[in-house]
Amino acid sequence: MPHVCALRGLRYDPKHVGVLSQVIAPPYDVVDAALQTKLYEQHPTNVIRIELNREEPGDSDHSNKYTRAAKYFKNWREQGVIMQEPAAALYVYHQEFEVEGQRHVRRGVMARVRLERFGTGNVHPHEETMSGPKQDRLLLTRACKANVSQVFGLYPDPQGEVQMLLDQAVAGQPPLEAVDHLGVTSRMWPLTDEAIAAKVAGLMGPKPVFIADGHHRYETACNYRDEVAAAHGGVLPLDHPANFVLMMLVGMSDPGLVVLPTHRLFSQPAVVSADELAVQLGSSFTAERAGHGPQAAEQVWEQIEMEGSQGTLGFYTAGDKQWTLARLTQAGMAHMDRVASDHGPAWRSLGVSILHRLVIGDLLGSKEIPTPGYVHLVREVVEGLHGGQYPFAALVMPASVADIRAVSETGERMPAKSTYFYPKLASGLVFNPLE
Repeated sequence: MPHVCALRGLRYDPKHVGVLSQVIAPPYDVVDAALQTKLYEQHPTNVIRIELNREEPGDSDHSNKYTRAAKYFKNWREQGVIMQEPAAALYVYHQEFEVEGQRHVRRGVMARVRLERFGTGNVHPHEETMSGPKQDRLLLTRACKANVSQVFGLYPDPQGEVQMLLDQAVAGQPPLEAVDHLGVTSRMWPLTDEAIAAKVAGLMGPKPVFIADGHHRYETACNYRDEVAAAHGGVLPLDHPANFVLMMLVGMSDPGLVVLPTHRLFSQPAVVSADELAVQLGSSFTAERAGHGPQAAEQVWEQIEMEGSQGTLGFYTAGDKQWTLARLTQAGMAHMDRVASDHGPAWRSLGVSILHRLVIGDLLGSKEIPTPGYVHLVREVVEGLHGGQYPFAALVMPASVADIRAVSETGERMPAKSTYFYPKLASGLVFNPLE
C-alpha cells in the first residue's frame, strides 16, 4: 500500500526572490532551447539552472551541467534563497488554467510517497520509459541529492474525500502564488497540521496510485534509492529520505483533471487520397468524407468528440486535401484482436493503439516510420498542415483516466503519447531533500 507522508520541503524564500513567478519553470521534458534561454534571463535564481542546466563549452566528467546545478542548489541554500520548512508539511497545490476558452482548477497535494518498484506494489505505470532520460535524471539526482521536480500521481477518490479535507484545512489562508509562461496560476499552501497529515495517510493507504506523468523521474528515484542502499550495506532505514519520492497526488475524479489529445502529423506513410485511404482501410472501418482543406479539422474533431469513441479517427490526405472520418467496424475489432494479440483488451481498445498497430502498421503496411509530429490542439494541426510538409495526419481521442487505470491494472504500458495531462506541474515550488 502506498505510504504517503509529509516532508520538510525546501522552497524559495519570497523575501529573497520577490515574485515567485520569476523563479518557477516547466519540467525538463517540455523545455526547448528558446524557453531555457528565456528562463535563464528571467531571474538569476530561476529553477531552470537546477532542473535543466545548460551545457557549456569545455564540459567534462568533473565540470558539467549536473555539477553546476548542484553548485547553484548548494549556494542558494547557504545564502537563504532556498529555505527549509520549519516543520514537516503537506503542500496543497491548485492550478488554475484555461483550455479552449474554458477555465479549470486542478487540485491536489504534494507529499512524499514511499517507493515501490513497478509490478511489486500498488504504484502503477502506464507509459514505457527510455534509458536516456532516466540516466539524465539520475545524474542530476546524484549531484543535488534531492527531487527537484515532482512525479504526478492519480488515485481513486470518487467522493473527493481527501481533497475536501485538505481544502478545508487551508481555507482562508493566503497561498503562495506563481504564474507561468503559459498563464497557468499555481497556488500552494504548506500545511503543517500533523493530525491532518495522519488522516491523509490513513485515507490514502489502501488506494492504488497511477503515474500520470513523471515515469522517468519515478524509476530514477527507485534507482537512486538502490544506489544509496548499496552504499549503506544493502539496506536503508525505513525512514531514510531516499526511500521516498516527491509526488503530486490528484484524485481521479477531480473536475479539473484535463487530458488533452495528442494528434499526429505524419511525414510517412504518404496516402495519396481519401479514395486510396478508404480502399486500404477496407472492411475494418467505414470511411466518410468529412471536409476539405486543413481548416476542416475543427468540424471533424467536433464530430469525433461528440461520438466519444476510441474507435473513431479523423484522417487528412494532403494529396486531395480531404478529411475522412473512419469508424472502426466489428470486422475491424476482430482484425485488431489478431494483429495485437500480444496485448489485452484494454490496450487494444485505445485509439492510439488502433491508429498505430492496426491502421499504420497493418492496413497501411508501415511498421517502421519516422516519429510523427505531435500536437495537442486542433489549431496546431491546421497550422502544421498549412506548412505543406505533412502528407498525412490523424486526429485521435485521448485515453481517459478510466482507460489509464484499466491498462495499468493489467501491468501493460500504453503506446507512446497516449496521454497529455495539461498543464504540466510547475518545478521550483518544492524540493524534496534526499539526505
